[in-house]
Amino acid sequence: MAGVSSPIRVLIADDDALVRAALSMMLAGTEDIRVVAEAGDGSEVASAVDAYRPDVVLMDVRMPRMDGLAATELLRRRASAPYVIVLTTFDADEHVLRALRAGASGFLLKDTPPPDILKAVRLVAAGEAMLSPTVTRRLLEHLAEGGAEARRAASLQLLERLTDREREVAVAVAQGKSNAEIAGELSMSVATVKAHVSRLLTKLELNNRVQIALLAHDAGLP
Repeated sequence: MAGVSSPIRVLIADDDALVRAALSMMLAGTEDIRVVAEAGDGSEVASAVDAYRPDVVLMDVRMPRMDGLAATELLRRRASAPYVIVLTTFDADEHVLRALRAGASGFLLKDTPPPDILKAVRLVAAGEAMLSPTVTRRLLEHLAEGGAEARRAASLQLLERLTDREREVAVAVAQGKSNAEIAGELSMSVATVKAHVSRLLTKLELNNRVQIALLAHDAGLP
């Protein structure tokens, strides 16, 4: 992921024109966020990203020709992909969990209060997690997923690549703690925490902090 611009550049992808307009008006009222483009379907997202280079994509899960899941998977395969926040009307949606596993940085319900949407965009653009461990657990528990044992074995095998310190950082990330909170808890600088998180993502072959949380959950870590 390339460095985030200032102001934060946002692409809105939703097949409902009223939702796009409402989000655009809300984001336009800020000084540090700018809507650079809109897309009415997931099939339009890749070309819009190429043309407008957003830092964050607000991605509707359910769209007619290409849904947000497929569009997210396509984006996250890129070397310099924008961050993705998926939008949904259901907080325990199978598509949401698949999008998170594909690399989305979190999800928002469409009735989320505007201040919380703005906070989410800023957090994700800063590389922080915006999906709480409580929400992650509820999402996973509500969905009957197959292959739990296989995922547990694969996750534990990946975690063997980590040093003890890196494992501590991974657990803290999975608990939803910010870099500053982890720094205070583990007696290290914020810069050192950031370096550890970067190494975690590389060693575990993951895209973001949410995927660290999902991996930790799969492995049964506290």
